[in-house]
Amino acid sequence: MLTLGIETSCDDTAAAVLEDDTYIRANVISSQDMIHTRFGGIVPELASRRHMESITVVTREALDQAHVSLNEIDLIAVTQGPGLIGSLLVGFSYAKALAFTLNKPFVGVDHMTGHLLSSFLEKDKPSFPY
Repeated sequence: MLTLGIETSCDDTAAAVLEDDTYIRANVISSQDMIHTRFGGIVPELASRRHMESITVVTREALDQAHVSLNEIDLIAVTQGPGLIGSLLVGFSYAKALAFTLNKPFVGVDHMTGHLLSSFLEKDKPSFPY
């Protein structure tokens, strides 16, 4: 199974292609550090605008690196929150439109849960003390 994951919760635009839930075939990130540094922090409106400029390019690059087409994707996942509302709306709307257009399943992912569960992508899975 191939999953296209899209992340735009703050100031980085990211897209990844995962195979069978654990193998990362591609992971592309477009950083906005240079844009926000001069302001001393993230400017939400600028972040949203940059996501709109970057999301298609980042997604295409991830698909190219994974050597797959959008038609081969089985599931589209996207960060649904928490995060900057404008940034989240860009990614969510883009991912939802792709899923609708391609008639693919769609799932929203909690940002914090994604961070926690990303450790399970590692070769050596964490062991729990309980």
